[in-house]
Amino acid sequence: MEILPVRNPFVPAALRYVDQVARSGSIQQAARELRVAASAIDRQILLLEQDLGVELFERRPRGMRLTASGEAIVGLIRRWRMEERRAVAEIRRLQGIQQGHARLFAMDSHATGLLPRLVEQVAASHPFISLDIEIGSPDEAAPALVGGRADIAIAFNLPPRRDLEVLWRADLPFGCVVAPGHPLARGASVSLQEISSHPVVLQSRSLAIRRFLDAQYGWLFADPKGRIETNSLQLMKQLACSGRYALITSELDAAPELVSGALRFIPVRDTGAEPQSISVAVEAKGLDSVVRLVASAAVACVTACLAEVRAVGAPQAASGA
Repeated sequence: MEILPVRNPFVPAALRYVDQVARSGSIQQAARELRVAASAIDRQILLLEQDLGVELFERRPRGMRLTASGEAIVGLIRRWRMEERRAVAEIRRLQGIQQGHARLFAMDSHATGLLPRLVEQVAASHPFISLDIEIGSPDEAAPALVGGRADIAIAFNLPPRRDLEVLWRADLPFGCVVAPGHPLARGASVSLQEISSHPVVLQSRSLAIRRFLDAQYGWLFADPKGRIETNSLQLMKQLACSGRYALITSELDAAPELVSGALRFIPVRDTGAEPQSISVAVEAKGLDSVVRLVASAAVACVTACLAEVRAVGAPQAASGA
């Protein structure tokens, strides 16, 4: 059966140009990314503004900035493009092939363990599916889904929302992550008070886990001496691997290092230390077949990753009890 050559069949070129200029910040950059003449993009945007009777962009010396009207139009365009992708994927499904595109929003901690596994699984099972993966913070996950930037999110501490559908969720208890030779590595559990007596690397205040620690246990980490703060999980793990620093996080954040034995996870026993959560979620409306396939693969990969980490930690906890 012939594969239909559908590429951007429903959203007019002028609207796609507006979307790309909004993303790129200038007509010249959008022209390079779309491989279209800048004059053609500028002409289409001017015609659209003339038809609508409003300016979509503020034209500045250093680029283009959306007006309020432009932001409203771009929001519609991105929803239309998402529906376009779903329609194309459905056409592919009816042709008997799994071909399409899915946009995934994930956390920085997933980049070295979970995401390579997911990409490999999708490529092996469905080689005609392409993925667009954006890395961001937990606070950005819900806006990415409802704003049309992502089809699927794998996110920590995703807040309940009526416009989101959580396909899978699991609790992630707080823990102390340290090198095997660290004094805290010998225990079966640890208190936050014990952790605070050692040099600690903390997440920056832009991250939800740090805001929770500040709200509930800020007095423990009030002394800045010997403390490191950063928004880079990779740096945190490197510092923990050095053997000097303790890191307070979840087991999934350090999954590759825990499985390899480079780091150990010791549960925090404080009764008030509420667990984090990990979720795989989509926008609360019908999923096309491609997004459903990738979402199912994401759930399987997160589940397998957690099982591996906990299998490594179980003998350790038993021996330390």
